[in-house]
Amino acid sequence: MTSIEEAKTIINTHTNPLEKIRLDSSNALGYVLAQDILSTLNLPSFNQSAMDGYALNFSESEETEFNLVGEIKTGDSHTHSLQSGECFRIFTGAMIPEKTSAVVMQEKVTVGGNKIKIESLPQLNQNIRPISEQIEKGKQALQKGTLLNAAAIGYLSALGVSEVEVYKKPSISIIVTGNELTKPTEKLEAGKIYESNSQMLSAALQTCGYESKQTVWVKDDQNSTIDALELASKEPDVVLISGGISVGDHDYVESALNKIGVETLFYKVNQKPGKPLYFRKNEKSLFFALPGNPSAALICYYNYVLLALKKMSGNLNNTLEKRELISQTTYTKKGSRPQFLKARTEGNTIHILEGQSSAMLHTFALSNALVFLDEEVKQVQKGEKLITYILP
Repeated sequence: MTSIEEAKTIINTHTNPLEKIRLDSSNALGYVLAQDILSTLNLPSFNQSAMDGYALNFSESEETEFNLVGEIKTGDSHTHSLQSGECFRIFTGAMIPEKTSAVVMQEKVTVGGNKIKIESLPQLNQNIRPISEQIEKGKQALQKGTLLNAAAIGYLSALGVSEVEVYKKPSISIIVTGNELTKPTEKLEAGKIYESNSQMLSAALQTCGYESKQTVWVKDDQNSTIDALELASKEPDVVLISGGISVGDHDYVESALNKIGVETLFYKVNQKPGKPLYFRKNEKSLFFALPGNPSAALICYYNYVLLALKKMSGNLNNTLEKRELISQTTYTKKGSRPQFLKARTEGNTIHILEGQSSAMLHTFALSNALVFLDEEVKQVQKGEKLITYILP
């Protein structure tokens, strides 16, 4: 049986970033940069007012009364220059005139005709955004490997970058196996259950910035399973298989994968839940055969599938965020295998939740973290520090 760390190492070894593509910056949210971005301009490119107020020149005077000589709106292009004792009405983001000592906010100004009076002189250069305050022309704005979030998209736009080179995201298919499964839109007959794993996995993918291309339902039949897996292996980069991977008389996924020539990289991980995890590959695709129990399947997704998806997308920071948090509950571990427990964080504390069965989602729905207990841990005491993985 493969250890948790060995399984992650094998996945990393057999996973590589996909090809690079070019996208409009406005469509690149959630992608990873495949290039360094160098700034082609100073940002800002001129001295800007940081707020609505008055640009002052008090370089030769300690007076608090100034002559109002004009107004500069945001977007105005000008060559104005201030003399000592003069001021301009100015607005946030507007180009300040030459020889401006500082900008005073409008709330601290009393206006009378063509003069203003202020309570006290501001500090030199106060409320002025200087040229290249954010970045100088020619400097690195964003590094290759950066995950593009909303702020990064805005930053690229502010730099005038309209197109970027990014790593392609993997295409993903989900295969669901099981004669007992019924779609939630259909009448539930005796002996059947509503299928949940495909929608759960699809939602987990969306949460992390991915999406499944298709979901295929397969009956517990050797030929049907072979046909579905053979078709699925022709195009997607990643195939997620739900169920049918155990050793029962009607579990056909392993034999079907063998039949179509998919290489086994590991089978079974020393953990609870999620032991019956298969990782395989062929020339085109990676195959993750996940446990049929929903909670176990989702834990395997977060710990192993997401690791591969992120690396394929060029994101080298591909592991879950790890923290040490203080337990607010006592817990007795059953069995000797390392365990992942559904939990919820509150500040620097962690609560281990009820309903830890691999079939149960009701407390997973309230979880935002997984507590990890290694083999040596037998019992958790309140106040103890616990290794905690934060869920996306």
